[in-house]
Amino acid sequence: MTVLSGELLPAAGTPASTADASGGAALEALLREWLIGYRAANTRAAYASDLQHWLAFLADAGVDPLAEARRLHTHAWLRAQEAAGAATATRARRLAAVSAFYAWLIAEEYTDRANPAAIDPKRKPRVNPHRTSTSGLSREQALALQADADADTGPQAARTAAIVALLLYTGIRVSELVGADVDQLGHDRGHRVLRFTAKGDEPHLVVLPPPVTRRLDAYLAGRTDLAGDRLPVPVGGAGARVRRPLVVTTSGRRLDRGAIWRLLRRLAKTAEIPVAMSPHVLRHTCATLARDAGARLEDIQDQLGHADARTTRRYDHGGARLDRAPAYTLAGYLT
Repeated sequence: MTVLSGELLPAAGTPASTADASGGAALEALLREWLIGYRAANTRAAYASDLQHWLAFLADAGVDPLAEARRLHTHAWLRAQEAAGAATATRARRLAAVSAFYAWLIAEEYTDRANPAAIDPKRKPRVNPHRTSTSGLSREQALALQADADADTGPQAARTAAIVALLLYTGIRVSELVGADVDQLGHDRGHRVLRFTAKGDEPHLVVLPPPVTRRLDAYLAGRTDLAGDRLPVPVGGAGARVRRPLVVTTSGRRLDRGAIWRLLRRLAKTAEIPVAMSPHVLRHTCATLARDAGARLEDIQDQLGHADARTTRRYDHGGARLDRAPAYTLAGYLT
């Protein structure tokens, strides 16, 4: 494994790695040069994962990604993902990542071949700008999930309660949660906040309401690695910024996304919630329930870190939206 700015990326010889998929170290070096241009570790990890999916597909087909990849292969890749049940948004995101990599290769004059992922817009996976396929939780289900998290047992019970509260009340992405550090907690104008680098390498801040801070403080208070008599160890050599993860494993290592997925699915099963549970379900739930509770759409957009209001509006399809239907406003005006 090779370290790139704190995160691990597969190196040559690793099964299903970018090096195996590329057929050599040259492509791996290009991938690293491209990824290092993105400031946020979460962004680099997401792009690396999407590129690995594409490169693994080409490796199985015996296609060189630099010398032989064509739009034909891109279409075949998209059809294979569709057949495997990949969501439209997932396919669109992966395609955008692959296209960005080849566009960079062309801009840096590493290749004079056409971008194989630059396909006809009409043939790209199209995400409905008005609807999302993610299922959110009802108010009752959200309360039941948090109650089950609070009732969890074992040495990590406090962590379970804090994780669910953070995802449910703030709507942060799972990558943002696992990438957050304790020193990113703070105060702003009397509010408890968490600062981090969000999707798109943008600095972001979310407010932590009392239901979150109460559970988070209880979890952090039980962390032996945060005790006052223990000095943190710098990461990355002398002079490097100390990084103490916000949520950790029993051994003190940064918790990974897979662990949170498994945790949420276990809790949903215990709470008898008939939803394919994931961290994004709680992000969706945060938005829809906040909107139903009367939060303004633009405030929800700010909290979720959406650059485009249309993305936020995809979550605005609960019962309260019908209550706000312009038809009622017009009916009241005309009567």
